[in-house]
Amino acid sequence: MKIALGPLLYYWPRDTVFNFYDRMAATKVDIVYLGETVCSRRHELRLADWLAIAARLREAGKEVVLSTQVLLESGSDVSVMHKIADNGEFAVEANDMGAVQRLAGKLPFVAGPHLNLYNLPTLQWMASLGASRWVMPLEMKQDDLALLQQGRPSGLQTEVFAYGRLPLAYSARCFTARHNNLPKDDCRFSCLQHPDGLLLKTRESEEFLVLNGTQTQSARVYNLVDALDDMQALGVDVIRLSPQPQHMAEVVAVFDAARTQGLALQAALARLQPLMPAQGCNGYWHGRPGLEQVSLATA
Repeated sequence: MKIALGPLLYYWPRDTVFNFYDRMAATKVDIVYLGETVCSRRHELRLADWLAIAARLREAGKEVVLSTQVLLESGSDVSVMHKIADNGEFAVEANDMGAVQRLAGKLPFVAGPHLNLYNLPTLQWMASLGASRWVMPLEMKQDDLALLQQGRPSGLQTEVFAYGRLPLAYSARCFTARHNNLPKDDCRFSCLQHPDGLLLKTRESEEFLVLNGTQTQSARVYNLVDALDDMQALGVDVIRLSPQPQHMAEVVAVFDAARTQGLALQAALARLQPLMPAQGCNGYWHGRPGLEQVSLATA
């Protein structure tokens, strides 16, 4: 299995982003997804900057994929999506059907996790449009993936989101701006103040969700490191790790050691605990509520 680094979901200063990917170039990551997928108002990096990072990562031997925005809200958003789809140099991850339409029949593409590919006919249709890889929907359970893998079109790779806070939903509203009593169009780039998102707790003080601008994430960190053997048996080709501001190189190293059988999966799970920004969860993989942590002994 290959290790992919998913697109950066948070809003970081420009230099922080460049330094982050310089560090990632020295890790065992095989594939790197780049680009702004959450909010078009995040302007620390322009497309030219993402392309510059892509070139540097390619020189380091990484496969680079440019990701399109999930929720397009304006003509300028569509224009940027077209530029990404037509970049002519790097592969593209399509995160909405507009991007799929732009790429269909022209170039192979990655079908992103938000395209709602839940059954075999839909998966076959996406492959017929030119998808070379698909990312399993975040809440799909292992048993459902097994059924799709049995009838998966020839040549279509499967990728599974295996680590990070889950990007659960997107909205036309900006919850981070609302938290600061600011309108979305004058948000003052509030997301820069929260490099790992803004934690939301229930009235009982239980960590519940993370607000990340127009995106809502899980408060807990999805972690499937102890399911790598199961994924290998199912024929999963790629596991996706989502960037976090701290300890990301160490997280990659643990997954790399686990995939090469050099580190026992339970030991890998224990080693990841202090590197995570919050408690872990894996409920979706086991067909349970997503915030649950299911051990292999009880799965």
